[in-house]
Amino acid sequence: MTRTALVTGATGLLGRAVLNTFSRASGWTAVGTGLTRAEPPQYRKLDLLDEKAVEACLAEVNSKSGAANRSPDSCASSPSLARALNATSTLHLSTLCSRFSILLICISTDYVFPGPPGAAPYTSSSAPSPTNIYGETKLEGEQAVLSTTNGGVVLRVPVLYGRCEPKDNWKESAVNCLVDAVYKAQEPSSKASPVKMDDWAQRYPTATADVGRVCRDVAEKYLSSTAASAEEMPRILQFSAEEQMTKYRMCEVLAEILGLPLEGGMVANKEGNDPRAEVQRPYDTHLSTRELKGIGVDVSCMPFKDWWRRELGAYRK
Repeated sequence: MTRTALVTGATGLLGRAVLNTFSRASGWTAVGTGLTRAEPPQYRKLDLLDEKAVEACLAEVNSKSGAANRSPDSCASSPSLARALNATSTLHLSTLCSRFSILLICISTDYVFPGPPGAAPYTSSSAPSPTNIYGETKLEGEQAVLSTTNGGVVLRVPVLYGRCEPKDNWKESAVNCLVDAVYKAQEPSSKASPVKMDDWAQRYPTATADVGRVCRDVAEKYLSSTAASAEEMPRILQFSAEEQMTKYRMCEVLAEILGLPLEGGMVANKEGNDPRAEVQRPYDTHLSTRELKGIGVDVSCMPFKDWWRRELGAYRK
């Protein structure tokens, strides 16, 4: 039997990786949707805030993954839009998925946790307490899924990196954009005024391809389970790489691969959050992958340096 995976936000960084994984998987047909960058026939144009259009799409296709506003800064500047996309549209999607008996996999974030020093790692049962609008609206989306769907699953992930489109559009990811920061550190102006890079918050950068694989494995596990066993399956799952790095450490790795120096052009900023800043970021929100391991899902990850060595090979000077 061939199953169908409908991937919303398929033109984005994570959505493309999820769509690619399902497209290549045996026994699956994959359909991707997007909005501003969706070009038919490769992608189906769909506005997640248009409830009637979403209902028609789900009724026609049947199965799904997740789109969201993933930027903490843009969420802070446009909280109403962030809530509409991360929470309100998710509530509508989850209600429809319940009606059509569709397995919903909702992508969430480690930012639902406060992350003070010493609190991590967080399990799926740890109490959420987000510190910014992004985390708040993603938590509201989680609550919508858990309250309205039969078998809907929340999958929390940390900061992501992956193949951008176009290839050098590094701004798609908070990790990929560090390549531009490394090049910025080479400019003469940076010698007089070095790039300040965060060396405080602990991150666990995870490749989108690995998340795509986990989404496929989760879908297959949950759709293959019997009704009785499905009731016992966890509703909240978490996936994360285990390599612990600050943004400054990531820049060091990228600079090494590119054969570029950072000394003099970039300085490590260990000050932490500016209490006056609108967006307060957690110190450490490391996610435990215990629930995924418990259901037999592979949680291995591509090493950070190995992925970037392959990706940046053509850029090295």
